[in-house]
Amino acid sequence: MRQPPLVSVIIPAHNAAEFLARAVHSVQAQSMADWEALIIDDASEDDTRALASQYQTQDPRIHALSHAQNRGAAAARNTGIDAAQGRYIAFLDSDDSWLPDKLAQQLALVRETGAALCYGAFWRDRGARKRLVKPPPRLDRAQLLRGNAIGCLTAMYDRAQLGRRYFPDMALRQDWALWLDILKETGFAVGVTEPVATYHARAGSLSSNKWKALAANWRFYRDVERIGAPKATWLLGESSLRRVLRG
Repeated sequence: MRQPPLVSVIIPAHNAAEFLARAVHSVQAQSMADWEALIIDDASEDDTRALASQYQTQDPRIHALSHAQNRGAAAARNTGIDAAQGRYIAFLDSDDSWLPDKLAQQLALVRETGAALCYGAFWRDRGARKRLVKPPPRLDRAQLLRGNAIGCLTAMYDRAQLGRRYFPDMALRQDWALWLDILKETGFAVGVTEPVATYHARAGSLSSNKWKALAANWRFYRDVERIGAPKATWLLGESSLRRVLRG
């Protein structure tokens, strides 16, 4: 009987035929090879589903799942979490990529610290410009509430400590909500300070519009975290200032 993999990689994909290969190949290039990858086609209208099936045929570590109707990134990730067999659950969007030692570095860090949630620095690639996003090496809930410093493409949690933890059904900020929920229980998360992934920004992506992002943060503070208007305004201003200073 085959042993379950150490890490399950969740890859939600919607109309991702143009760039899915980059994401999948970055997982296959990992120096730590004890993983499975679950590609969840969220009712794509292009060749995403066919490509996922092709990868499944070529590599037994890859599993293709699909939704009959488009349900959004949170639901796609949750479908993958339900099917995951690994102790550690890691996330990679279909248009992003990992650096080769991503899993090895994070596994070493969680074994050293005992942390249930881990993240890392990453490159934000806008084509003409590439910038390093470097979160602090340790985060508590109060720090994370000031702004989502955990890039979803770098996040990994320990199912042995937390069980299966799911994303809330939100169009934006569902990852931030999950990390904050986990930190209510664990108290802290740890991060690899070297870059472990690359976020490939695309025009028209959900996170690409700054005004939309600010509005989503405001709704998150008020509707999800139930924070009063004065504190929400202060938190929003603080996070916005950091974004400006980062450039």
